[in-house]
Amino acid sequence: MTEIATNQQIPCCEASETVAYDVEQAVLQRYEAGARQPEAALCCPTDGYDAHHLAKLPAEIVEKDYGCGDPTKYVESGETVVDLGSGAGKNCYILAQKVGATGRVIGVDFNDEMLSLSRKYLDAMAAALGYRNVSFVKGKIQDLALDRDRAQAWLTQHPITALDQLSAFEAECDRWRQDEPLIADNSIDVVISNCVLNLVRPQDKQQLFQELYRVLKRGGRAVISDIVCDEDPTPAILNDPELWSGCIAGAFREDAFLEMFEQAGFYGVEILVRQAEPWQVIDGIEFRSMTVRAFKGKDGACWERNQAVVYKGPWKAVQDDDGHTLYRGQRMAVCDKTFQIYTDPKSPYQQDIIPVLPQANVPLATAASFDCARDLVRHPRETKGLEYRATLTSDANSCCDPSDRCC
Repeated sequence: MTEIATNQQIPCCEASETVAYDVEQAVLQRYEAGARQPEAALCCPTDGYDAHHLAKLPAEIVEKDYGCGDPTKYVESGETVVDLGSGAGKNCYILAQKVGATGRVIGVDFNDEMLSLSRKYLDAMAAALGYRNVSFVKGKIQDLALDRDRAQAWLTQHPITALDQLSAFEAECDRWRQDEPLIADNSIDVVISNCVLNLVRPQDKQQLFQELYRVLKRGGRAVISDIVCDEDPTPAILNDPELWSGCIAGAFREDAFLEMFEQAGFYGVEILVRQAEPWQVIDGIEFRSMTVRAFKGKDGACWERNQAVVYKGPWKAVQDDDGHTLYRGQRMAVCDKTFQIYTDPKSPYQQDIIPVLPQANVPLATAASFDCARDLVRHPRETKGLEYRATLTSDANSCCDPSDRCC
């Protein structure tokens, strides 16, 4: 929920930027080297991890971890989690402890060196924890449907020497994406990432956010730590391969980062952590770490069930991602879908909302359509019923102790 503002939205410019070199190759080579030897310059140092969780991790994984935040702290027991750009596996092995034996953790990376490093400790970590709930798969985070290990196995058996063979391979990849995706639709409770989204090519970033949305369950959430900047990177920054692979050139402008979630269909987009002092300043542009959380599930039909919500304050009025305006202290009419979003225990809104339920339940099967494009104050008689005539009297001894001088 956001305060109503008059500032104009600044268009996101990420997808329009082009660079004069192979971004993926620059990133791949830099992180291959980082898997062999620790490299302190890759992303900014991250503190605050739970020492209890870190104590169980092999030293090599901790030394070769490159991140800018801690999205693991926002994951709960029993959840299924995907870590985009899982690298050495540090976040995955921390999550393995947090979600427990009933949860599941999937690390996704396309760097063979990093995958080899993270997979090396699967047996040791399973033995240390007493259960195995982690797997590492090869895929691009902007294409979570294609299993790249499977694609490589197919190419090994069917070497491509002609264009028609390339077409056959592409058709097979499309079939796998459709029929046997690496990460299925609506299957994940939480998607996390730690300083990786900025490494994706500009032209693939819109697809990246669409993939985040696709794999999450309704009510699921993305928790992303990444590098952002206060101004667009200059052409000189964009065309420096070292700055790209070093998490600088591909950084999202702060406002554009939030807009990417909104454009993909997320709601409740919220800045959880924003680094006070910049990590780096280049050409007068500040680069810092930021962790954002966003939820999936605002799509669907709107039904009238005579529900209302009261916004507690302190703002005089606020507006949500669907354009609903809530006025402080007013009983605002909402559809059933919006009511559930606002009041769910895991909702980002619930702490600011007082739910007002109808006196008589309106079954969803018989509910009429609700016009969510209008902001209406709901009269108390709509929730209580027009014929509601109850009279309640209080017992003097029921609400407080007679010896209490305040009563």
